[in-house]
Amino acid sequence: MTLIKWDDRYSVKIAKFDEQHQRLVKLINTLYESMNLGKGQQELANILKELVDYTRKHFSSEEALMLKHNYPHYAAHKISHDRLTQQVMEFKNQYDQGKIGLSVQMMSFLKEWLVNHILDEDKAYSSFFESKGEK
Repeated sequence: MTLIKWDDRYSVKIAKFDEQHQRLVKLINTLYESMNLGKGQQELANILKELVDYTRKHFSSEEALMLKHNYPHYAAHKISHDRLTQQVMEFKNQYDQGKIGLSVQMMSFLKEWLVNHILDEDKAYSSFFESKGEK
């Protein structure tokens, strides 16, 4: 059972970012499937850590390309990245400390966070980067 099914509407038409987004979708789906299978807390914590680490890597990759091409909405996008990273880190820290558990509501948050970020904010840079020859 998957939480997010990748399809073309998520494509930002930049191959490396589409691949990174697909990896994030896979990590969220793996976390969701593992939770539903009753996997142990340590395994879930490892998957969650990988999700956080890969999200940071992805955001850094996007931001580097934005800086390279002087993307006019860089500052707002960076604030969004920082805010999303902080939210996910806070969740991970609370999970690691045993204050909260993984739940359907939390998985819905992760899904909405990723899907909305791709569809609303990342799609906005698609034509800009294409105009700069990025594919």
